[in-house]
Amino acid sequence: MHTNWNTNDFDAIVIGGSYAGLSAAMQLARARRRVLVIDAGLRRNRFAQKSHGFLGQDGRDGAAIAAEGRAQLLAYPNVRWVEGTASHAGKDDDGFVVTVGDGETFHSKRLVLATGVVDELPAIDGLAPRWGKSVFPCPYCDGYELDNGRIGVLATGPLSIHHAMLLPDWGQVTLFTNGAFVPDEAQTAALKARGAVIEPEHVLRIVDTATVELEDGRLVPMDGLFTLTKIRMASPLAEQLGCAFDEGPFGALIHTEASKETTVPGVFACGDAARMAASVALAVGDGVLAGVSAHQSMIFQPKPEPARGS
Repeated sequence: MHTNWNTNDFDAIVIGGSYAGLSAAMQLARARRRVLVIDAGLRRNRFAQKSHGFLGQDGRDGAAIAAEGRAQLLAYPNVRWVEGTASHAGKDDDGFVVTVGDGETFHSKRLVLATGVVDELPAIDGLAPRWGKSVFPCPYCDGYELDNGRIGVLATGPLSIHHAMLLPDWGQVTLFTNGAFVPDEAQTAALKARGAVIEPEHVLRIVDTATVELEDGRLVPMDGLFTLTKIRMASPLAEQLGCAFDEGPFGALIHTEASKETTVPGVFACGDAARMAASVALAVGDGVLAGVSAHQSMIFQPKPEPARGS
């Protein structure tokens, strides 16, 4: 076990201490590497009351899952945790240097970016306060709890047709197109075959639990609503480091190879910032792969590319 080491010099720095970051750090810690986790404490699912669909943790508070994971990780003496925002990351001659908001710097041989994304919600009055409570993004995470009830889909664009086609397995669906798109003839027939209703009137606001108030004054009570969001990077670090991005239907994601290494050698990325499908279970698995790959790269590719100009 590493017991005598410079507290600012690590084998790997994991930026982001939610599910993916915790999982990546765990693999590195168990490989007896010196690990630093820098975390700003802003989990993407902090608005949700419970987490579902994660084997062994179904129905638990997401914060409790993260807190237990952190406690288990910090039981390893070769792990350090810093609460704060990583404001800058770059290469140096020996690997990478990361600056935390207060100006303290840390060095590492490898970086794992588990920095997550920010959801940009549709601009509908009353939606944001209900996000994660009665308005959701993922039917696999929250559809079952609506108990075959009345489910609304708030369209944000053509991809909302997929939500509307999926959700009849969880309840009675109304697609509120809200001027975002108009289903074509084939889509309309497919929705009808699935039992979904199309509501073309514009949405004015969301009231009560999940009642949709339309511009013509009608109130359409729903038990829950689903909508797609645009996303943006929660951190500028990947861009600072020169990582390439892939443009997806909801926003840019960090490009990674199958090993979770980015286009910058020695920098790995995992979780919602590096994959389109988002869930706690997927984030944990993604983190495992990133942590294992980062560890193995220290053995089989011990030196990342030198800093430019060196």
